[in-house]
Amino acid sequence: MQLTIAYLLSSQPWWLALIVAFLVGAFANHACYVLIHEAAHNLIFKNRPMNYISGILADIPNVLPSSVSFRSYHLKHHSFQGDYYLDADLASKWEAKIIGHSFFGKALWEILFPVFQAIRTPRMKEIQFMNMWTIINWVVVFGVDALVIVFFGWNSFLYLVFSFFFSIGFHPLGARWIQEHFLIAPPQETYSYYGPLNTVALNVGYHNEHHDFPSIPWSNLPKVKAAAPEFYDNLVYHKSWTKLWLKFLFDPKLSLYSRMIRDNRGGLSAE
Repeated sequence: MQLTIAYLLSSQPWWLALIVAFLVGAFANHACYVLIHEAAHNLIFKNRPMNYISGILADIPNVLPSSVSFRSYHLKHHSFQGDYYLDADLASKWEAKIIGHSFFGKALWEILFPVFQAIRTPRMKEIQFMNMWTIINWVVVFGVDALVIVFFGWNSFLYLVFSFFFSIGFHPLGARWIQEHFLIAPPQETYSYYGPLNTVALNVGYHNEHHDFPSIPWSNLPKVKAAAPEFYDNLVYHKSWTKLWLKFLFDPKLSLYSRMIRDNRGGLSAE
């Protein structure tokens, strides 16, 4: 769908590509990211190589290859949540200091979110970044980028770029990253979202349920909540990504420092 829209926008003005990316492309790319997440947990196929392939295919519209590397860092996040040197979901100390508490700093962070994520990786320990699948991921995604530019033109490529940045950054969908582990109601450190956008986001909002049962696919996460209301109904949760997005941007009390950090996790020292 994304490649088709990109082709249809090839002869349109760039600002139309921007609008369509915000209203449509962001949701499509975000759904692809959820599929990448499912592939990282080997939940699309029983066969691990097929999950690698599925993740790479879902990565095609995202302009910058990340499926295989995400897999490595995300699984560490599940095992060592809150460990500064093992959890790439945590902002770097310098990152949090530069962004600060202002609207403009946090807006800049959302706009450049994939850049900040990429430059966190050198501090990660015990994580192998480069392997055969990483190279395949790069060849496929960058290869499709080149084909789009050559055969569709730069405006089509811009649409994919806009969709990519909106899907994980300056957009109500970007609130997903705030929703998951930002301390809205400490000491609770993981939060679910039960709003209507779960329909187009493949239930990714069921984050407490996912962390409790990471081997259950997205389609069954609502069943987990329904089966155990005594564990989930008494937790703080979000009903609106848009409301949370605006709260993050304008509330100076909420910043990149609003995360739980552990000095020791599972017997491994964070030092």
